Amino acid sequence: MQRIIRFIVFVLGLAFAHSAYAERVEQVPFGTMESWTTRYIKESRLIGGQTRTLYCIGPNRTITENAAYQYSGKWSSPWTCSNAYAKVAGIEKGSCTASPEKRSGGGTCARLDVKMQEVKVLGMIDISVLAAGTLFWGRTLEPITSAKDPYRYLDMGVPFTKRPKALMFDYRCQVSPETWVWVAKGLSAPKKQQGQHDECEVYMFLQRRWETPDGKVHAVRVATAYERFGKTQTAWVNAHRLPLYYGDITGKAFYKPYMGFVKPFRAVNSKGKNVPIQEEGWDANATPTHAILMMTSSRFEAFTGHEGNTLWIDNVRLVYDE
Repeated sequence: MQRIIRFIVFVLGLAFAHSAYAERVEQVPFGTMESWTTRYIKESRLIGGQTRTLYCIGPNRTITENAAYQYSGKWSSPWTCSNAYAKVAGIEKGSCTASPEKRSGGGTCARLDVKMQEVKVLGMIDISVLAAGTLFWGRTLEPITSAKDPYRYLDMGVPFTKRPKALMFDYRCQVSPETWVWVAKGLSAPKKQQGQHDECEVYMFLQRRWETPDGKVHAVRVATAYERFGKTQTAWVNAHRLPLYYGDITGKAFYKPYMGFVKPFRAVNSKGKNVPIQEEGWDANATPTHAILMMTSSRFEAFTGHEGNTLWIDNVRLVYDE
């Protein structure tokens, strides 16, 4: 009899262990990187008149007009990227640092490059701007009309109310070991900044946001996932997991200041104005209203980074407790 009881306890223990670790993996919309919108932007003759090819993760379609990208309706996608259509003082330009690429063995991934974007005006005046390949959830508010404060053209994050336990994705990367970066803002010749090592990075923030009557957008941080990749990873790492930590992480051993409330993020308010998101605290128990997901080939802010660094991303998923 005792042997039978022990066997029953053992079986129940296995069932409990299975239930304790049961989880569900969900593919995020367009996270397979198999579907892309292709845009052809005809640049102004003043800068050469070339046709640039731009990409965005979304429904398979082709756009052949110089127009702002539409994210709504049947073309809805949570993704935007560093590729953008600009129209400054009547001059039209396209920039592309994120593109689809075939994986060995089949399928398509996203390739994100740090590139020096060079433009020659009237065949004489050279303008150089450094741009990092980036995928993120939100919208790019096109056309870009100025190089000043590029973050004012980014509407960061999408509505999101779930509580995943981890972000999962496939990746590989090429990261230079050199300790200098380019600073190229287009207004002067590119300069080398010594003592800085560029890295690829991926992060996800869950926020509870609210808007005050004056149009300001406030938020508390519900959960944080953050990782930087400082060394080249030649082979694909599949199903890489990045845990989401709920609540205040400032006392954790892994916490770094860049994981806190330091990002220059903006969001479009109810009045149609793109305003700063004012993060004001941590709340592990709050129900999120928005999620920010960023995957980029450079950890630096706009116009700074190491040319040649590349991040490849595929199969973006979210992991939940069952």
